[in-house]
Amino acid sequence: MSDEVAETKLIPSQFEEEWKKHPMRKPKLASVIINSCVGESGPSFERAKEILRQITDREPVERCAKETVRGFNIRKDEAIAAVITLRGEEAHQLLKRFLYAKDFMIKESSFDKQGNFSFGITEHVDIENAPFDPMLGTIGFNVTVKLERPGYRLKYRQRKRQRISKSHILTKEEALEYVQKEFKVQII
Repeated sequence: MSDEVAETKLIPSQFEEEWKKHPMRKPKLASVIINSCVGESGPSFERAKEILRQITDREPVERCAKETVRGFNIRKDEAIAAVITLRGEEAHQLLKRFLYAKDFMIKESSFDKQGNFSFGITEHVDIENAPFDPMLGTIGFNVTVKLERPGYRLKYRQRKRQRISKSHILTKEEALEYVQKEFKVQII
């Protein structure tokens, strides 16, 4: 019995020790982006926007089609998708609810070279404490999580914008460890 407990206990890794020595190297959650592409305007698009509004308590931003696709009856500049971006503590709490819907398991292939990752939610009713209205139905959407280190502001600020050095860019391995430690996610 005590051997099982010892096996499940996480051993501090090289990244965790480095993060304690250098706090500016520890990753943080920058933003959570929720994208629901319905593929058509009209009642189904409005229902999807309302469901996103209920889940996040934020107003979704409409995204329009870039070109006409006659096979799918999509016209250029027609609103076909809704996007919401969350940051800070609100993003942290909502990400935990989304990970609950995925049983706290994410594929390793979902991570990119800079440590960002994405996953899909097939039905919004899988989310913890998600509202369900039979008149609205269910929708699925994509969740993109952006991780970064402190100091990435240099890349986005208006004045004296600079690039981030290669030594400060977050790696996939560090992101995997951060997500495992912070959100108790199992990587498969």
